[in-house]
Amino acid sequence: MRTAVLASGSGTNLQALIDAQPDAGGYEIVLVASDNAAANALERASNAAIDTAIIENPADGAAISAMLASQNVDLVVLAGYMKLVPEDVVEKFAGRMINLHPALLPAFGGKGMYGMNVHRAVLESGAAVSGATVHLVDAAYDRGPIVAQWPVPVQPGDTPESLQRRVSEVEHVLLPIVVREIARHGAVVSLKLRRSALAGSDRLDLASALQAESN
Repeated sequence: MRTAVLASGSGTNLQALIDAQPDAGGYEIVLVASDNAAANALERASNAAIDTAIIENPADGAAISAMLASQNVDLVVLAGYMKLVPEDVVEKFAGRMINLHPALLPAFGGKGMYGMNVHRAVLESGAAVSGATVHLVDAAYDRGPIVAQWPVPVQPGDTPESLQRRVSEVEHVLLPIVVREIARHGAVVSLKLRRSALAGSDRLDLASALQAESN
């Protein structure tokens, strides 16, 4: 499955996908694009001999579609991409575009809910659990159907930074599993968490705890 990754920042989730690619099989990252020319994600892609591109105007759907078409992209992964994808691109890749969000949607999603903002909001709310969510992209921020989730308990004394570190650990495991399963099935599938696995949520044994179910 020819995969494009859109990222705006450091690209740690991109790196997780790159690192898992040889073992996971079934997907090939053919393009990494960013709206930020200084994004470290672009350097990570170049180091892995992956083609890169700059999104000059994130609102220009025609240009983004042409960029993706030039690489015959099957699947688009938003991994720390901070811009709203134009509706025409969302429609073109309906059912073939996923986003990773650092909370358990539908809570703590929407415009402005990204990065450390999310973790601050979780702690300020008094929530006992945060986590990571992979969902299909639609025309609104963080509102598409959920594909997979994994909980991360909030610990006493947590700061936004400490919570972010633990959520990131989960993201780096969860996203490659989801993309691998999409490639294996040839379509986006929902991954359901076995209830018996919740007790081991801190051990990151996601591969054995998630069951794929075709949408």
